Amino acid sequence: MKVILLQDVKGLGKAGDIKEVAEGYARNFLFVKKMAEIATDSGIKRVESLRGKQAEKEKLDLEKTQELASRLEGAAVTIVAKEKDGKLFGSIQAKDIAKELKKQGFAVSEKDIRMENPIKEMGEYEIAIGLGHNIESAVSVIVESAD
Repeated sequence: MKVILLQDVKGLGKAGDIKEVAEGYARNFLFVKKMAEIATDSGIKRVESLRGKQAEKEKLDLEKTQELASRLEGAAVTIVAKEKDGKLFGSIQAKDIAKELKKQGFAVSEKDIRMENPIKEMGEYEIAIGLGHNIESAVSVIVESAD
């Protein structure tokens, strides 16, 4: 029996997939839990149009991500912090960098900022930012003294 999955089903497929399953499995499990529906001609056409819209949406998202990466490349963020002998009181973390980037008009989540360890000393650092779609960009972070 052909069914259209309405949601992700572990071991079977993702929402929108058209799958061939046993009739008992479909009637006793998938239909009861509203995880699938019978694959009719109209249902298949609807799924195909949704896939087309999804592909278009992903293409637009990719273009926006590439544009953000090109704007971010070469950007510099200056963070002012208290220090003594080049060592910071506290540390600069991803959330601090994200906050400064937001002030400059870049919509970057702190989860996207790739730092192995927090910054604990004065200086200039190159920080990688993962933007999705396997696109990365780098930002220069300059830590200056508050004095």
